[in-house]
Amino acid sequence: MECESKNLELKNYVDEKMENGKVEKHINGSLDKENANPNAEKKATQRRHDEPSELSFEIFPENAEEKIKRQQIEKALEKDSNTTLEQWRLFARSEYGLINDDLRQKVWPLLVSVDVTQCDPVPTLEELMSHPEYNQVVLDVNRSLKRFPPSIAPAKRLALQDQLTAIILRVISKYPHLSYYQGYHDVAVTFLLVCGDEIAFHIMEILSTDHLVECMQKTFEIVQKRLLLIYAIVWRENKDLYEYLERSQCGLLFALPWYLTWFGHSLNQYRSVVRLYDYFLASEPLLPLYVTAAIVLYREEDIYREECDRASLHCLLSQLPDELPFEYLLIQSEKLYAKYPPHNLHKDIEKIIEREQKIREEEDKVFETRRQLIQRKRQPVPTPQPFIYKLIPRKLILHRRSIFVSTAFIVIGIFAYYYKAHNNINVDVIR
Repeated sequence: MECESKNLELKNYVDEKMENGKVEKHINGSLDKENANPNAEKKATQRRHDEPSELSFEIFPENAEEKIKRQQIEKALEKDSNTTLEQWRLFARSEYGLINDDLRQKVWPLLVSVDVTQCDPVPTLEELMSHPEYNQVVLDVNRSLKRFPPSIAPAKRLALQDQLTAIILRVISKYPHLSYYQGYHDVAVTFLLVCGDEIAFHIMEILSTDHLVECMQKTFEIVQKRLLLIYAIVWRENKDLYEYLERSQCGLLFALPWYLTWFGHSLNQYRSVVRLYDYFLASEPLLPLYVTAAIVLYREEDIYREECDRASLHCLLSQLPDELPFEYLLIQSEKLYAKYPPHNLHKDIEKIIEREQKIREEEDKVFETRRQLIQRKRQPVPTPQPFIYKLIPRKLILHRRSIFVSTAFIVIGIFAYYYKAHNNINVDVIR
């Protein structure tokens, strides 16, 4: 019933758009998932989950709704002083987001209250290179080649990579209590491509002390607990699906790069990345987790088609299909956040932790039982002890030497007894 309700809701959403011929192709495609080959998605997205995806920078023409919204945003920019922060957030969160990168370049700084006239002194190259995280940052930035447009000139790309390295090191140098993590560069590169290096630095500075601050601690302990919000939401919304995932023990590792990079590391479509960044910049810090929960719930049928197995489900969930209907999913995320705000899920998270602890304890018991059984099989079968061992005190039988000494004493005693008895017989005869 829940699955049918979800499909009906999605169909109504699409039908509403199709009335004016304005529906997007990737939403139409999602309706045909039931009839599609279940293995087609795997073949189309055959990629390790920890590899950066190669972004498609394909440009799509505006539809009628996008054109109207673009004109509204342009008018709001003309009278910037009269437009409130709430209005900018509404533009970013509502359907189609901020439309294009030209508008994002102007509105993104407004969403996080960046003062574009502010200029921090830029550290020298020597200062940046002396930072303890310098080598790791350079390695990660060098692995981000696929995050740049394929048509970009090599010299331009190298210059952008240097700027990206500088942005990251400037932030963690200014805030030494924050720790760099792998994936931070995936966030920074998006702002660099849209806003340029100086604005990107100020946006990352603000996000690092707000939205991303929990990710930049010394350990991921807080992040690991935060990820449990995903299962708490799924549990509230669809208990059968949660229990299926729990039995598989696939965990939440698949969602870690999504949360750390705002999906920037895992999506194949650039327009999907920047659309989500519109939404997250204008939302509460934990909204990426609600979007993740919406994706898991949306992919219910895909999940049930897989075996209830850790490896199978992790592989499935870690791959994000290109045809995900993000506009629909963002609407669902809004609804989930309204129904299950984070402060109402603390008890659910504690219950999930208790359930996982019991599962681990049961696994430990099974493992210990198997270990003891294997150990017993490996132990040699004890051989019956000779009769002489029963006559000798156990304390004397400690090692070979003690056995030899004990045996010698017994033999000497027997001979002495025999000799004494023989001599007594001879004496009696003589008498």
